[in-house]
Amino acid sequence: MHNSPLKEKLLSCSDRDFKPTLFSIGHRGAAMMFPEHTRESYLAAARMGAGIIECDVTFTADQELVCRHSQADLHTTTNILATDLAAKCTQPFSPAGEGKKASAECRTSDITLAEFKSLKGKMDAADATATGLEQYMSATPNWRTDLYAASTGTLMTHAESIHLFKTLGVKFTPELKAPSVDMPFNGFTQQQYAQKMIDEYKDAGVPPEDVFAQSFNLDDILYWIKNEPEFGKQAVYLDGRDSEEGFDPMNPDTLHPSMPALKDMGVNYIAPPLWMLVTSEHGRIVPSAYAKEARAAGLKIITWTLERSGPLGRGGGWYYQSITDITSADGMAYELLDVLAQQVGVVGVFSDWPATVSYYTNCMGLK
Repeated sequence: MHNSPLKEKLLSCSDRDFKPTLFSIGHRGAAMMFPEHTRESYLAAARMGAGIIECDVTFTADQELVCRHSQADLHTTTNILATDLAAKCTQPFSPAGEGKKASAECRTSDITLAEFKSLKGKMDAADATATGLEQYMSATPNWRTDLYAASTGTLMTHAESIHLFKTLGVKFTPELKAPSVDMPFNGFTQQQYAQKMIDEYKDAGVPPEDVFAQSFNLDDILYWIKNEPEFGKQAVYLDGRDSEEGFDPMNPDTLHPSMPALKDMGVNYIAPPLWMLVTSEHGRIVPSAYAKEARAAGLKIITWTLERSGPLGRGGGWYYQSITDITSADGMAYELLDVLAQQVGVVGVFSDWPATVSYYTNCMGLK
């Protein structure tokens, strides 16, 4: 970090005892160094002080809920291509050659729950230049590690994650993932899918105030608000509207629905990516118009994902795109975090390495 009062403050906390904090949210566990959505990744996140941990929720061929970031990521996050189950994949492995990239697509909906549980987690990666399967599967970026994946990661059902998180004493933020298959899927509707996720918390006796259900699909959020209002109070609308033509976080007129309209629908939490909430002015990070508009409408803001971009020496990538011109070193992560907490007023930050956010939160006396 550059020398600053923030750096001095953070250094002054180095000998403190730290406690878990709800401000620190484990993104897929501690996915920077542990295979995402595995028991090992979740345990690491809790040890780093994450007070809330995420299970991204999708479903298998027999309509059972499991923890995966995508319904179609088994080929990059597990060992499925090295098992007999590879034959069941939507698209088996195809090597690079003749101008084509190496590819595969293996979905949770291609296999049953029992088959899913037979797999092992690995670091999320694939080599598009690979001419062989081993090369395709062994592509972890050099700023991550396979150290904690060497003994394989333990995959989990959504219900198993609930039990584990209860044991760890953390709260829950499941994300209902968009299906890769057409819905209804063998009679399983989107509404049944949304309801089943909530039912698994009710069946486990988890109070609604401990659950922050998420979705990029506004209809899912509105379904929970209407049909499970106690859970709907804390439903988190993940904002992916940057893919819409004309969207500009510096121009509130391009936000459809508007922030006040979302609030009128009953939405209380909104969660955009980091870059939507900030911009740069005179070499400093400042809140964006989007951030100000959300706060003015009374929406609580959660954001994602710190430490997802890798080393920040060359601008920070997608997550830092609104402040690329001033992002030049890893210490910018703390400078961004400080602006998000103190000026934007976010209530939680997803991180691939929750220790960073936990350290900051404890040092600053946040909850």
